Amino acid sequence: MPEIQRIILGPWKLLKSLFDTQEATALASHKNGREIDLARTIPFLALHVAVLAVFWVGWSPIAVGVAVSLYIVRMFAITGFYHRYFSHRTFRTSRVMQFLFACLGASAAQRGPLWWAANHRHHHAYSDKPADVHSPVIRGLWWSHVGWFLTHDQLATKWNRIKDFARYPELRFLNRFDTLVPIGLAVLLFLLGKWLGSAYPDLGTSGWQMLVWGFVISTVVLWHGTFTINSLSHLFGSRRYPTSDHSRNNFLLAIITLGEGWHNNHHQYCSSARQGFRWWEIDVTYYLLEGLQLFGIIWDIRPVPAWVLNHSSLDQEDEETDSAEKMAM
Repeated sequence: MPEIQRIILGPWKLLKSLFDTQEATALASHKNGREIDLARTIPFLALHVAVLAVFWVGWSPIAVGVAVSLYIVRMFAITGFYHRYFSHRTFRTSRVMQFLFACLGASAAQRGPLWWAANHRHHHAYSDKPADVHSPVIRGLWWSHVGWFLTHDQLATKWNRIKDFARYPELRFLNRFDTLVPIGLAVLLFLLGKWLGSAYPDLGTSGWQMLVWGFVISTVVLWHGTFTINSLSHLFGSRRYPTSDHSRNNFLLAIITLGEGWHNNHHQYCSSARQGFRWWEIDVTYYLLEGLQLFGIIWDIRPVPAWVLNHSSLDQEDEETDSAEKMAM
């Protein structure tokens, strides 16, 4: 009987693990932690392959516009809320807004907000040291970019690092069923494209085209834009501050990620919502957060203290400017 139950329940548990991280973590606990988790890796790879569908669905201005818009909006949800709010608590907001922006961040398909923030806090505690799970200096470029989060041992949320937000049941639910929001977004985009194609045929779009551009392409590009901060921003760029890790400031990555590329600044002082410490260091996420504060959606944005702004290793910055310029090219 136990063998029959295993045969019957095995596929069901595997399917359930695609939607339920609690089930996925339970299954992973019986496997080699360093091995790739196929249940989560196959959909990740499949979405990359699905990008090729663009040659079948074609393009239209509205589909591309939706893709770009969703890239920017979801990138902001990741950088402004998954990172600067849930990971570092650099401002305050209401419980309702906290959940809404958590849902928006979850639509980027980068797992739940508690998992994301807990891992990021762990990274800051051990940046570029052996315990850092995504250090390119310790584990290599490929591993720091995508390999680390595809293994069995990285499925579980580090609850001891996120106790402050783990007390909210709605966030725990969103964290557990982390694929529901991105799947819902994909379905909505397909239905939107189908409706636009029928109601406004002159727009030249369709359900499949909107799905491919608005979700598939936008999400894959968003993934790798975000991942560059774990990988490239610890290898290429300039260093204003002599931090204990290898974090760098990189203008190009700052543009791609709405301000996250000022990574050396961030590792010097991660308690501020602002990462571009100089007027010319473009930090779109910070500008948008300031806008939300004007409307009362968030408040108590933490600034960069004067002692941080006035303290830097200028000689070191000058020595590494060439590296930053090469990366920007």
